[in-house]
Amino acid sequence: MAQLTFLGGTHEVTGSCYLVETEETRFLVDCGMFQGGSEAEIKNRSAFSFDPETIDFVLLTHAHIDHSGLLPRLSARGYRGPVYTTEATIDLLKVMLKDSAYIQEKEAEWKNKILQRKQRVSEYENAPLYTVAQAESFLKQLRSISYDEQVSPHPTIQCCFRDAGHILGSAIIEVWINAQSRQKKLVFSGDIGQPGHPIVRDPTLIHQTDVLLVESTYGNRLHRSMSDTIDELIHAINDTLSRKGGNIIVPAFSVGRTQELLFLLIDLHRQNKLGKMDIYVDSPMARAATNITLQHSQLLDKEAHEALQWFNKEGNPLKINFTENVEDSIALNSIDHGAIIISASGMCDAGRIKYHLKYNLPRPECTILITGFQAAGTLGRRLIDGAKTVRIFGQEIVVRSDIYTIGGLSAHADQAGILNWLKAFKTPPSHTYIVHGEPSNAAALANVIKQQLNWPVSIPERFTIVAI
Repeated sequence: MAQLTFLGGTHEVTGSCYLVETEETRFLVDCGMFQGGSEAEIKNRSAFSFDPETIDFVLLTHAHIDHSGLLPRLSARGYRGPVYTTEATIDLLKVMLKDSAYIQEKEAEWKNKILQRKQRVSEYENAPLYTVAQAESFLKQLRSISYDEQVSPHPTIQCCFRDAGHILGSAIIEVWINAQSRQKKLVFSGDIGQPGHPIVRDPTLIHQTDVLLVESTYGNRLHRSMSDTIDELIHAINDTLSRKGGNIIVPAFSVGRTQELLFLLIDLHRQNKLGKMDIYVDSPMARAATNITLQHSQLLDKEAHEALQWFNKEGNPLKINFTENVEDSIALNSIDHGAIIISASGMCDAGRIKYHLKYNLPRPECTILITGFQAAGTLGRRLIDGAKTVRIFGQEIVVRSDIYTIGGLSAHADQAGILNWLKAFKTPPSHTYIVHGEPSNAAALANVIKQQLNWPVSIPERFTIVAI
């Protein structure tokens, strides 16, 4: 008998990880890091309720850290098998996992310095989850899979990666389990993209499965239309740069969101809807991800190709600056007006964005553009919830800047997008599990699936085990 264990991505949007066990094999789908909230560190350090050496292979939906971020730790704890994913995802992971390790090392170093000043040392609590060296060592375990290619990572398992339309290289994974003369099919949605989203293609429709795991990040709401989103983006930029004379700070994931924003700014300038802009991308990883995106241009949609062709033909008509080093990043804090600064991390909890927020949040002439989902417990979530003060690097920072939430740019499908994707199934799955969503979002999606599709549906708890 086969069984499925939900190890993460349940009742929250981070830590996605699912263990599939049959009589012949054990494998993981995703191995993500928990992010946000006081318990994230504890969950990350105790994430493996199994012996990593007993896992035969891993299937990875995409490169975002909440799906991939614990893979180097899995390897460091003894896993030596292959991790199958798309070529574009591998290229992104080469940048993202080393960056993740570097941030962890620096944060552990900073915490230890504080403890040393207080004459308290806790080596366990303040060691990084994994080091840069361990992340680099893990990269050798990655194996490239093309979209729509049938692959057999084990004699009893077949799988196929389909374009999820979420970020570059993202995949919906179909898995067929062959055991005792029977075949069972599972579909792992990963993160499903919103149709019509900039840069990437629309998500692939799947028509049949026995068991379905579907994400619910925005399962309780509809995104603002793209036209309304663009209108608000234009207003926020023009109002800040022209009327108020301040800066625009954009927390953005280095992979996916930053490239989408650059595409939109280029395209809006091409249409004469935005004028001269001084754009600064302050993230080495975003620079690398942008180069990787251009290297995989065959995965981009028609509109992205047209914008890039125009940009190249016109000889780089916009002033887009990628910072080279820490000194360049620090220099941005001396700019008091006229700058659009795009920086990581997307939820404002780590990285260079915290410095830009520290210097610009107290200034009423500035604007903070929130362009993506903000998980509970993150600094970004506190800002959109209306916090009057926030703590950054141990200092209390007053919030006087405007806060815009540009929801229509989300790389996740909204409730309607998810439902439309589900309606492509020709027959209902025998069971559907709602994952990767906060409790109210998951519950709302489960209810609408029951009402509109009349499918059996559950919202599993972490460590729930089900027979498949």
